[in-house]
Amino acid sequence: MRALTVGGAMVDTIAIVDDVLIERMSMSNAGKTFLLLEQGSKTEASSISTHCGGGAINAGVGLARLGFDVTVLAKVGEDARAELVRQKLASEGINPRGLRVTEAAPTGASAIISAHDRNAAIFTFRGANTLLTQADISPELFEADLVYISTLSGGSADLLPHLLQQGGGSTLFAVNPGVRQITTRFHTVAQLLPQIGILALNRLEAEAFVRQAVAEIAGSENLTLRRIAASSLKFVYEADGAPRSDVARALIDGLIQIGARTVLLTDGKHGAYVGSEQEVLHCPALEVPVVSSAGAGDAFASTFSGIWAAQGDAASALTAATVNASAVVTQVDSQSGLLAAAELSRRVVEARNQLDVRRFASG
Repeated sequence: MRALTVGGAMVDTIAIVDDVLIERMSMSNAGKTFLLLEQGSKTEASSISTHCGGGAINAGVGLARLGFDVTVLAKVGEDARAELVRQKLASEGINPRGLRVTEAAPTGASAIISAHDRNAAIFTFRGANTLLTQADISPELFEADLVYISTLSGGSADLLPHLLQQGGGSTLFAVNPGVRQITTRFHTVAQLLPQIGILALNRLEAEAFVRQAVAEIAGSENLTLRRIAASSLKFVYEADGAPRSDVARALIDGLIQIGARTVLLTDGKHGAYVGSEQEVLHCPALEVPVVSSAGAGDAFASTFSGIWAAQGDAASALTAATVNASAVVTQVDSQSGLLAAAELSRRVVEARNQLDVRRFASG
């Protein structure tokens, strides 16, 4: 099967810092956590390494390892970082024909600091990733079974309507808009929901989408959305860790009511949900030693989309995505843990007793 991934191409510099050398501060009321570095001092890192990243590259590598014939549509500068991106595509057998080059900005880059619970702090320079234009869209790139559109930043986010006009009637479009994309271009994204086969969101993105819907859809009488937006939007779990699906189901139902077709909703260590008009499925997360959370979302959403496109089975796609994402977080970067198809299948079978997929009626 053929896949096109669209979005960011980055070069990541990752520093792993031992817990004892960096402080963490949590704010109870704001619900935020900060990593604290001492000003004017050098902090020893246990490792510093450089890797390719970005949503389009992460998803492309993951799908290529699952056996897809992959092309990436992304933009880079004329610099050494761009050459690292090209080398990565070549090493994974990914077609580089969609890689666009600009003189106007360098290739995107990020600096990642990971410590404590390994939920990394990331400094991001978007660079060329913000500069995709309609002129960069070639219809032949979209002759694919799956088009996976990762978070688009800056001016590139304006391309979403044009991207969804491409492809054929059998092309599955999976879209993972980021929080900024949702809040700054809400009406555009909301109007496009019926054209999106899989809307992939983490819990924070889903909450932002619902709050924005209540605030901006004039005359909205959607009681589901209003009830969710007025609540704390906290998922509730029983003593044994089993999810009470009320909030997740309500979030998904609210998104379905405003046009979404299939919603993939991830909630970190609490697992993930996928829902449609018919039903909502939940799969728990696997307990693994976490080195870094970077790239886990890309791995989950692209794996789910790929298995869904190939097999059409939501439960199989959900369990495979759970296993692949759990492998990614055991590595320092966003791609080393991505599994080849045979290994992914083996690990799914190995973990089947831990992946109890629960089904709930929608609504």
